[in-house]
Amino acid sequence: MDEALAINPWVALAYLVAGVCFILALRGLSSPESSRRGNRFGMIGMTIAVVTTLITHGLGLNVTRGLNSVTAGMDFDPAALIEILIAIAIGGAIGITIARRIAMTAMPQLVAAFHSLVGLAAVLVGAAAYLNPGAFGIADLVTPMIGDPFMAIHPVSRIEMALGVAIGAITFSGSVIAFAKLNGNMSGTPILLPARHVVNFGTLAAIVALVAWFTQDQSPWVFWAITALSFVVGFLLIIPIGGADMPVVVSMLNSYSGWAAAAMGFTLHNTAMIITGALVGSSGAILSYIMCRAMNRSFVSVIAGGFGADSGGGAEGAERIDRPWKRGSAEDAAFLMKQAEQVIIVPGYGMAVAQAQHAVREMADKLKAEGVTVKYAIHPVAGRMPGHMNVLLAEANVPYDEVFELEDINSEFSQTDVAFVIGANDVTNPAAKTDKSSPIYGMPVLDVGNAKTVLFSKRSMGGVGYAGVDNEVFYQDNTMMLLADAKKMVEEIVKSLD
Repeated sequence: MDEALAINPWVALAYLVAGVCFILALRGLSSPESSRRGNRFGMIGMTIAVVTTLITHGLGLNVTRGLNSVTAGMDFDPAALIEILIAIAIGGAIGITIARRIAMTAMPQLVAAFHSLVGLAAVLVGAAAYLNPGAFGIADLVTPMIGDPFMAIHPVSRIEMALGVAIGAITFSGSVIAFAKLNGNMSGTPILLPARHVVNFGTLAAIVALVAWFTQDQSPWVFWAITALSFVVGFLLIIPIGGADMPVVVSMLNSYSGWAAAAMGFTLHNTAMIITGALVGSSGAILSYIMCRAMNRSFVSVIAGGFGADSGGGAEGAERIDRPWKRGSAEDAAFLMKQAEQVIIVPGYGMAVAQAQHAVREMADKLKAEGVTVKYAIHPVAGRMPGHMNVLLAEANVPYDEVFELEDINSEFSQTDVAFVIGANDVTNPAAKTDKSSPIYGMPVLDVGNAKTVLFSKRSMGGVGYAGVDNEVFYQDNTMMLLADAKKMVEEIVKSLD
C-alpha cells in the first residue's frame, strides 16, 4: 500500500470496535432474552462507524502522509459535511416515523423494502464511483498515445465495483417483488415463466462474463449492461417463488444486501462497511440454510430461484369441495381448554393480522392459573419473515421457556389434550406430507391434527393459506372451527374462563 494511503491507526481501531459491537449485536439477537442488549450493541457500533466516517472523510483524517503526521491530508469541506448531516437527519426522521407507525403485520414487507434501499444504495455508489473514479481514489490518470487523457480504474476496483453493483441491483429488484407479494400488490402464487431456469442461468452467465470483460474494458456500455441485466435477474429470481417460501426469500435478500454493502466497502476503502456487510451477508446465508433444512428445501434451488414452485399448483388450482366441518364457540373452547392437562398454542400470521398476541398471553395466564400446562409451538417459517412469531410473542411478554421450535415439540401433539391454532394454515397442513402435487409438499409441518382436540381459529372457511392450499385438518372429526376475528375470539375465550 502506498504511504499516502496508509490508514490512520485511530480510524482502524474505531472501525474494529464498531465491528466487535456488530458481532456482539448478532450474538445478542440469537436469543429473545438478549435481543434488547444485542440491539443496543448494534446501535453503538453503527454510531461509532458513522461518526468515524464523518470525521475521516469530512476532515481528511483517514490518511497519513508521514509517520508522525495525522492531519497532513486535511481537506475540510463544511458545505459537504452539512449536506451529509442534513441527509442523515432526513433519513433518521423518516426511519423513526416508519418504525413508530408500522404495524407488526407489515413488518415483513418493511424489511423487504429496506433491503431494496440497501441494494439501490450499492448501485448508486457504484455508479458514482464509475462516473468519478478519481474522487474515490480508485483510478489513475492515463494519457494515451492518441486520444484524450482519461481516468483508468484499477482492475481490482473494477471487479469490486461490478460485483457490488450486480448484487445490489439483484437485491433491489428482488426485494421490490418480495415487497409486492408480501404487501398484496402481487399474488403470492408462483408466476412460472417458460424455460425460467434456462433464462435465469443464461442471464447470470452473461453477468459473470460481463464482469470479467469489465476488468479489461471499462467502456460505459459494459458497466450499464451489468447493471441492467442484474436488475432483470433479480426480478426473474423472485417472481416464481410462492408465498409459503417467502420467509426464506426475505432471509436470502438480507444476505444479498450484506454482500452488496461489503463489495461497496472495498470500493470506498471503508473497513466498517466491509465488516458489517460480511457479517450481514454471512449470517443471512447461514439463516437461509438453516431455514431451508427446516423446510426440507434445497439451498441451491433458493439461489437459483423458483424453488417450491415446480409443481402444477396442487390444491391451489383445484376447485374447492364443500365438506362437513364442526363449528365451535368461545364457550366451547374455554371449557375444553380448562379441562385439559396440556394445551399447545400454535400462532400464525392470522394472530399477527388480528394483533391478538396480548390476548393470547392473557388466555394462557388464566389457563396456567387453573393448573393447565401451556406451551407454544413455532414453525420456522410461520408468518412472513424469519422469527416473526417469536417477535410477536416476545412483544406480549410470553415466557421464553414456554416457546418451542417445531423439532422440539412436534412429538408432543399426540399426548396433548388441545392444540389451539390461531391463524396458522400452511405450517399445519398435512398436505405437505401426503400430496406430492401440493406447492408445500416436503415442508415439515406441525402435527396439530394428532392432538385429542384441535381448536382452529380463522376468519372464515372461505380463505386458504398464503400458499393457496386448503387444510385437511379443518375437516377432521377432532377439529372445532372458531370462525371470527382472532383477537375477538380469544378475548371471548378469556371472558369464558372467568
